Formats: sequence, structure tokens, C-alpha cells
Amino acid sequence: MFTINENFCKLPESYLFSEVARRINAFKQAHPEADVIRMGIGDVTLPLCPAAIEAMHKAVDDEGSSETFHGYGPEQGYPFLREAIALHDYKERGMEIDPSEIFVSDGAKSDTGNFGDILSADNIVAVTDPVYPVYVDTNVMAGRAGTLADGAWSKIQYLPVTAANGFVPEIPAGDHIPDVIYLCYPNNPTGTTLTRAQLKVWVDFALKNGSLILFDSAYESFIREEDVPHSIYEIEGARKCAVEFRSFSKTAGFTGVRCGYTVVPKELTARDSEGKEVSLNHLWNRRQCTKFNGASYISQRGAAAIFTPEGRRQVKEAVDYYLTNAGILRQGLTEAGLEVYGGVNAPYVWIKAPGGMSSWEFFDLLLEKCNVAGTPGSGFGPAGEGYFRLTAFNTLDNTLEAVRRIKEAGF
Repeated sequence: MFTINENFCKLPESYLFSEVARRINAFKQAHPEADVIRMGIGDVTLPLCPAAIEAMHKAVDDEGSSETFHGYGPEQGYPFLREAIALHDYKERGMEIDPSEIFVSDGAKSDTGNFGDILSADNIVAVTDPVYPVYVDTNVMAGRAGTLADGAWSKIQYLPVTAANGFVPEIPAGDHIPDVIYLCYPNNPTGTTLTRAQLKVWVDFALKNGSLILFDSAYESFIREEDVPHSIYEIEGARKCAVEFRSFSKTAGFTGVRCGYTVVPKELTARDSEGKEVSLNHLWNRRQCTKFNGASYISQRGAAAIFTPEGRRQVKEAVDYYLTNAGILRQGLTEAGLEVYGGVNAPYVWIKAPGGMSSWEFFDLLLEKCNVAGTPGSGFGPAGEGYFRLTAFNTLDNTLEAVRRIKEAGF
């Protein structure tokens, strides 16, 4: 009889957001009259911007005519989108990224999970803690994680980011040199950021030790402070040690449309078992050509439209809307007596659970007392215990109402 990849069986049965949904649904069944405000999963609420909608309507019309029909597209993405990304996301910020180094996909979640396909299962992986669960779970699936005990995997290095260290991960000490390092900034879930100097420390470390940084900058459009880098390639030397992932999901509301991209510089190389240098750009291209048929023509036309003057203005308005919500949460929860972080350059606020409560205890209390649902910090890793995440992706009215309820509850 055929066998399975037993690494999948090591994963906990309940995915964090599935458990959140289960508890909310159970509460609503018990309290059908309750008006639950969901601020847990980071899905957007505003509709797609008009520029993207118009472009996708035209793209649908293109598919209805033999003269303009598009079937299989290039696995790497259409040139019109890759060139727009290279110009507006990089060149205009002083970085030279060639379109051939950009790979359009169906989202950053897929790419951050799939990039491990081209890396050895023997690599030692480091993640900030708390962390976006996909980074850990996909390494479990690949056999890099070891065994799970007390919420931590034995072969994964955890780099705590808490109030105690200002949410800045410390460089691994001694002989504990990771091969692959996941960094996400602006950070999900804490909503905190690194300055250029703080990120440079990691680039220098990677260059010195031959490590690879997988840098998730899905929330870069939310950055408003000058000294916070939008891309790791703003740091000298990063092209030789870093891959960058980006998404249009939170930037332009593409959570349901699905489109993102990954940058793999051509000078980024690794070594095979015989010591021969191998281009990661070449390997990632080979992987995509084998296992991916490219993002749809329609979604890519929509994505390209957000780089037009109208699209850029409309996207900024949407991001500003969510940042307004984040500011309301940050200020209102602080006034309610809670310890709050993030929410300045990111759509997330990170809350210290009051009174020594656990993350799930605070989840249940907030749901029961305020009918507000968030995400327990412990679901993001061991160092997330005792913290709680709320997102700014709900409506302004719901955000104001959630703050009112929490203030009234008197935490």
C-alpha cells in the first residue's frame, strides 16, 4: 500500500484561524442575538479600487475575443506587470530590480510556503516569535521542524520579539547559526517595525554567515515613518542574501482576487552538496515552471492598474482608511488601560492581555463581555502567550463600536 508524508501528521489538528472561527461560531449559536465584531482574521472590508475593477472588466472583455484572448500566460508573470513593479515599487525608491527577478504569483502566502521546495531539508530555520504560522507549518511539512513540545518545534530556532526587547529580534549567539531566517516587517502579528539600522544588522549577519533571509514585506504600503524601510533591498548587500515577498491582498484588497510576487535577485546563490554555486533565481524559475501555471491574466491586469496615477491614489486612500482604524484602536485601547503596541506602520495592534490572563482566556472574555473577536497571541508562537491581536481591517463604524465596548467593559 502507498504511504504518506508523515510530516503532515505532525501538524496540530487545529489551525489557529480554524479554531478562532470554531469558537466564534459556537458562541453565536449559544447567543444568536449577539452582534459579534470580528477583528481576528486579516481580511479586508473595502471593495477593490475602481482602477482595478475597470482594468479587470476590460481584461474579461479581452478574453471574449479571439484577437485579444489570453490562455496560458508566462509562469513568471506578464511583462506589463513585472515592469510596472520594477519601476514603481523599486526604481522609484532607488533600487534596481530587473523584471526578470520578479515572479508574479497568486499571493505571498503561497510563495513563502512554497519557496522551501528549492531548499535542502537539512537547513536550520529561524523564525521570529511570535510569527505568521505559515512559515513554521510549511517547514514542518518539509521535515525541517523536528518534534513539537510545549508549543515549540525542536529543530526551529525561535527569536523572541516581545515588549522586553522592544520587539527587535536578537542575533543568534554562539554556534547557533541558522541557514534560513524568516523576517516579516511591518510585522504580522505584532504590528511593529524595524529601522534601517536594525534591519542592516540582519543583512550583515546573513552575509557574514552565508544565511538566507526570506523577507515578507506584504504590509510595506502601511509604512508612514521615514526610517522604516519598505524593502530589504534598501539595505546594502541584501541582493546577495535575501528573497522578498509581496502581496496585493492588503495593499489593494486582492484577498479574493489573489495576486502577489516574489523577488529573487540573480546574484543570490547557494551551494549544492558538492560545493557548486547554484542560482536561486534559476531554481525558483524552474520550480514555478513545473508546479505553477501563472496568475490569471485578469488578476494581473487588475494589479497593473494599481500602479497608474489613479490606482495609486485610490490604494493610498484605502490604506489610510485602515491606518485610521489602527490609530483608533491604539488610542482607544490605551485609554481603556490596556498595554498596546503596533498600529502605527501596520494594520495590526498587539495587546498585552490584562491581569496575567492567557491569550485564549482573554479571547473568551472579550468575546463574552464585548462581543469582539480577535486572535490569541499564543497561536503565533510561544512568545505570543499573554498577548492578543486585533486587526484594523473592519469598517470604521465597527472599529469605533469595538473600542466603545472595550472601554465600557473596563479592563
